[in-house]
Amino acid sequence: MDEVSYGKILHIDGDRRYSEKADRYYKKAGLKAIVKNIPERKQPHVIGSLLQKYKPDILVITGHDSMIRKGTRFYDLYNYKNSKYFIKTVEEARKQDLKKNLAIFAGACQSYYEGIMLAGANFASSPARILIDFMDPIRVAEKIATTPANQFITIKDLEPELRDGQRGVSGVGAQGTGLKSPYLG
Repeated sequence: MDEVSYGKILHIDGDRRYSEKADRYYKKAGLKAIVKNIPERKQPHVIGSLLQKYKPDILVITGHDSMIRKGTRFYDLYNYKNSKYFIKTVEEARKQDLKKNLAIFAGACQSYYEGIMLAGANFASSPARILIDFMDPIRVAEKIATTPANQFITIKDLEPELRDGQRGVSGVGAQGTGLKSPYLG
């Protein structure tokens, strides 16, 4: 039987329980994924060495986040519990990604979407500052990993698979990282 190669995922999450659940899902789905439990505040400091060590095609940066003063100061970075760490981690990852081939998803519930996107993410949460589904970042990574490298994925391709659609996750899109076997025609 011919084998199809999928993109490699590096998923870092600030919550141990969610890290373990993500790891189980990736294994069950047959995806190549390295999942690390790293507190949000430490993520920017370790991302460079993790990228060098694992050389992923897809980077998922998650954990917990929230607005400190809900419903106000949407564009104030200091109104978010952990968005500053997600933003810094994306910036550090882009410094390592000189060819701009790395597909990045970053953020969590109520994250500062615009700041994360400006830092260089392909997809981020949470445009509507809502609680996102734990599976949304994983679904984004899976779609990128399993889409052939000659196809571009947009948020419209992902929207049906996301619990809250573009209210929870949005982005500019990414190139698929799946590679067809030369035997599949």
